[in-house]
Amino acid sequence: MIIFILRVYFIALCGKSHKVGIYNNYGINMNNLANMLTFSRILMIPLMVSAFYLNGNFSYWLTFSIFVTAGITDFLDGYVARRFNQTSKLGTIMDPIADKLLIGTALLMMVAFGRIEGYSIIAAVIILCREFAVSGLREFLAELKVSVPVTYLAKWKTGIQIFALGFLLVGEASPAIIPAILIGDYLLGAAALLTLYTGYDYFRSGIRHL
Repeated sequence: MIIFILRVYFIALCGKSHKVGIYNNYGINMNNLANMLTFSRILMIPLMVSAFYLNGNFSYWLTFSIFVTAGITDFLDGYVARRFNQTSKLGTIMDPIADKLLIGTALLMMVAFGRIEGYSIIAAVIILCREFAVSGLREFLAELKVSVPVTYLAKWKTGIQIFALGFLLVGEASPAIIPAILIGDYLLGAAALLTLYTGYDYFRSGIRHL
């Protein structure tokens, strides 16, 4: 799967798809590539869950590696969809679902395995509750033919959140010079605060259409 993602990244850098029928010269079906990347992110979730049950530092680094690889697909699916004009209703629906499944699973597993403890659990709960609430709001507004655009602050929140999870996934396996858990806890707290504000902002924008 990692080799497939690297091939996709190489194709995206080349700039042209060079299609031969529905396949390009690199053997990848360009008609469904963006959606394939999105679904590959979902398929990586059970792999990440399984990695938590391994022993030693290998478990920490493997869960981190899978999470980072899944995060790369989050960038690539949207990039490929825009660059090769592959936007679709399926991709629009599944991309945020895949993101929420990945983030939610990572948070739940780290709480279950003690990688997120103390007050950081409150931050994790805030993030999960906000994701469910905003998803419900978006679904309701979709029935009204209203879309709520993603704000720049929400993108910053997502970025901080991903970095926080990355540090926490490495956890105790990080080099002694890098306090990964401490950095992850602070970043997760910052992400939770931004989550509260952006959640409020989304609902304030949505209420105008009621």
